[in-house]
Amino acid sequence: MSLLKKSSAPLAILIIVAVLGIAQSAYIVKQTEKAIVLQLGKPKSGPMGPGLHFKLPFVQNVIYFDSRLLEYDARPAEILTKDKKNMVVDNYSKWRIADPLLFYRTVRSIPRAQARLDDIIYAELRVALGRYTLIEIISSDRTSIMEEVTQTSNALLKSYGIEVLDVRIKRTDLPPENARAIYGRMRAERERMAKQYRSQGSEAAARITAQADKERAITLADANLKAEILRGEGDGKATKIYAESFGKDPRFYEFKKSLEAYETGLKENTRLIISQDSPFLKYMK
Repeated sequence: MSLLKKSSAPLAILIIVAVLGIAQSAYIVKQTEKAIVLQLGKPKSGPMGPGLHFKLPFVQNVIYFDSRLLEYDARPAEILTKDKKNMVVDNYSKWRIADPLLFYRTVRSIPRAQARLDDIIYAELRVALGRYTLIEIISSDRTSIMEEVTQTSNALLKSYGIEVLDVRIKRTDLPPENARAIYGRMRAERERMAKQYRSQGSEAAARITAQADKERAITLADANLKAEILRGEGDGKATKIYAESFGKDPRFYEFKKSLEAYETGLKENTRLIISQDSPFLKYMK
């Protein structure tokens, strides 16, 4: 019995060592990962794709890298445009680890890779946007500018095992002091336009008023002319009638003229000093 126990103890130790060796030797790379094997801290092999792999136990270890598309949202930064306008640009980039071995040798980790992305992409953005005016940047030219930045950034970051697939601007804004100055200019411009419109309106109103006064004066002159013509025609007819009547009876003519003289000469508070046998009083007796 004691011999059996003595013989089984080494076997158990061998089994434990074998299990530990297999556990230390085998490793699994996920579908979304790539891996490299380090031996005593130095890259030995890789990159390894998804699946089951083996390494030397205890002296080798595995580092995993995400093989999916990654996104880096940079901090907003100021950029000077071609027309000397400061603007705040908020950009983001989509990238991936194209060469895990080169990536490990140069930047080693994602935070350090993001620092390189920040430096290089910002520098390329500053150079590219510096060749365009503010209006061109916020217009349809932005797509071609971003393609240019993406290509140049990707070429510079290849040496770090990084592939840049896209660089985009999320938002462009003005620094607070510039925004206040521009709003002030916009307000002054709107006030100038309002004054111009008011001036044009006053000019149009004066023109319309003058035209209306002219038409009114012409209308009144035409009416007065027609009235004078009608009055003249009426007076002519009346004179003709009077003449015909007076021609038939001269005494009636004399009587009418006397009445007109009475109406003209004998007004209120009027005194006349004449003799009783004056012809003026002929029809008052």
